[in-house]
Amino acid sequence: MLRPERMSKVSVTGSRGVMPTVIETVHELRLVHLSDYDGSWEAFDNGDPMAGADDASEKLITVRALQSTLDLSADEAEPGTLEEGWEARLEEIRTRINELDDRRAEINDELRQVDDRIDRVAPFAELGIDIDLLSGYESVDVLVGEGSLEDVEAAVSASADIRAFETFTGGNVVAIVAAPAESADESPIDDALVGVEFTRYEVPDTDQSPDDYVADLESRKRDLESQLDDIDAELEEVKREEASFLLRVEEELTIEVQQAEAPLQFATTDHAFVAEGWLPTEEYDRLVATLNDAVGDSVEVEELVRADYNDEGYPTRTEDVDHGGSGGAEETTEEEERDVATQEAIADGGTTAASGDIVTMVDEPPVIQDNTGPVKPFEFLLRLIDRPKYSELDPTVVLLLTFPAFYGFMLGDLGYGMLYTVAGFFLYSRFDEDIIRSLGAIGMWAGGFTMLFGVLYGEFFGMHFLGEVLFGGSPPLHKGLQPVYANYGQTWLMASVLIGLAHLTLGYAFGFVNDLDHGVGDAFLENGSWALLMIGVWVWIFSRHGVGPAPEFNGPKPSFLYTSLGSGPEAAFELGFTGFSAETGLFIGLPVAVIGLVTMIYGEVKHYGGLGIIIGALESFNVLGDVLSYLRIAAVILAKAGMAFVVNMLFFGVYVVETEHGAEWHFGTSHAPQHMLEQGTYHGHEVTEVMFGGLLHGGTLMAVIGVIVLVLGHVVVLLLGITSAGLQGIRLEYVEFFNRFYEGGGRKFEPFGGIRSDDEN
Repeated sequence: MLRPERMSKVSVTGSRGVMPTVIETVHELRLVHLSDYDGSWEAFDNGDPMAGADDASEKLITVRALQSTLDLSADEAEPGTLEEGWEARLEEIRTRINELDDRRAEINDELRQVDDRIDRVAPFAELGIDIDLLSGYESVDVLVGEGSLEDVEAAVSASADIRAFETFTGGNVVAIVAAPAESADESPIDDALVGVEFTRYEVPDTDQSPDDYVADLESRKRDLESQLDDIDAELEEVKREEASFLLRVEEELTIEVQQAEAPLQFATTDHAFVAEGWLPTEEYDRLVATLNDAVGDSVEVEELVRADYNDEGYPTRTEDVDHGGSGGAEETTEEEERDVATQEAIADGGTTAASGDIVTMVDEPPVIQDNTGPVKPFEFLLRLIDRPKYSELDPTVVLLLTFPAFYGFMLGDLGYGMLYTVAGFFLYSRFDEDIIRSLGAIGMWAGGFTMLFGVLYGEFFGMHFLGEVLFGGSPPLHKGLQPVYANYGQTWLMASVLIGLAHLTLGYAFGFVNDLDHGVGDAFLENGSWALLMIGVWVWIFSRHGVGPAPEFNGPKPSFLYTSLGSGPEAAFELGFTGFSAETGLFIGLPVAVIGLVTMIYGEVKHYGGLGIIIGALESFNVLGDVLSYLRIAAVILAKAGMAFVVNMLFFGVYVVETEHGAEWHFGTSHAPQHMLEQGTYHGHEVTEVMFGGLLHGGTLMAVIGVIVLVLGHVVVLLLGITSAGLQGIRLEYVEFFNRFYEGGGRKFEPFGGIRSDDEN
């Protein structure tokens, strides 16, 4: 799981006569990610597409265009079976769909024109003047538009080209009828309104009244919309009848085009071809056996290299592959591999090339993440960043083990967890898309851990009755919101720091493994030094060195570092840890931190030169801040608990009971808080105050309002749980954990023979 599947680079060499059979066989296997030949081998050229490629490509474009017109997707029907004469059937479907689509386009154009004419006549309807009265005059000029009547009249009256005018208004529309002076130009009103903010409207060419004109246009619009509905219904009928056929044709043509264009990726001569590609190492024998069954000895299949898990890429260092049992593994060079491949490729018996001029088809191994079962859905979270490189450890399994636990630990409520689980199951079971199903599976895992911690916290939608029901009293965990359980709040701060230390240490360990191909020394400088610095600093922080009235370094440290896991009333869990001794901090923690700091700065100097001293010194503070970043876990625990508490308090009300360990808060579920205050005691403890009386106890109307507040409040808490616990958990994974070792950028494994673009490996 931590490594992608081992990949091998293979070469298939043979005569061009068997190339079509080889292509078809490899296509059916869907095992080989083909490498592109770059044209650098002497006497070898990229191959040409096989006969029929252009025709198949044109038909494939036609089929996909028809699918687009029908809005047909692959999940709407199962591919059918092609029969003889399918080309004629495809042409009939194409003609029918194109005629309908052309007619639909014509109707849509006319419909847009009708809408435009309706919009243009609306201002004339406001005027209340028949449209035919606004045009056709020789002795007067008429203009209709929208603008300020006062500005229009002032501009027109000031014009020397207009000897008389009259205005008519309706709403914001103004009609101007003007008699031009003898010396006026053709459009005196236009000339007069230069500089005036005025929107001109073209007068429709009709002798109808505006209302009648609009009524006719609306009738035409309804008729056009009815025709569109008929066309859409007919296209939907075609879709129902021909969906399976079109999908099958697309699949067959896609296969034909892929096979016909495959030689473009090959190195070829007049008589021979060489194809190279990557496949999972464990599938190599199946490839050889299948090709031998198909073409016998007409091809030579060679496993060129099994790619190492290093970041140098292929083929800087390779594992010798011996399928003949001739000896153990030994290192081979690029040149030796090229010579072997070249000799095998020269199948025509006369073409030769100097091995020094030959280069292999160099490309990085594609990545197949080796995750199954419950781990597989969490690849979605990883790919939000990028696919892991072939040389990197795959942290997907760590996401499975940590992200749902972070999420459940922060929310910890049986009721919310049940809803998250149900929502996740709905997404997982009702949708076919891999992304949606992955989200559903992640939701179920997060919901499951939320329920688990909800039981341990004894909470159900923020209520605390589960402790008595399941544990006969107090639950084993508390969120620390109430004063009586304040020590738990401090303990979660401590736990958050410890979680951060463990999580980050694992990240440094992953980084160390990733960098081992550079040598143990470099791997230690890149990762081990940081881990030592972080551990040393925090060992000193957890020690009692510097604690007291006269501290030697940073002054008094928070007391909960030594009490929350110790013993006595301040300890939420009595584990006996009261801090490391001062000697441990002074003689172990600080020296380890110094060693880590020195080696880290040395590594920075090697990388950046003299500037590395400054960079290392500044970045050294990260080992403190990065761990403290995990305090967001404790913060979300208290924040979500507080939000749920407020929602329940508004509905039920809360009264305060004073105990010897501090104040307890109780919801007024069975009795009104005011009643409990008047009663004076609860289980032998004094009821000291009413925090809130509760809408439930304020009469019928207030109770109804309270139900609305209760439901909406918990919905808000439920949704904010995703944005707070979810995003904070993701941030800890992506920013804190992944930054220690993860780069991403791996190539997707796309085997020759994949039919649809959404295929996943």
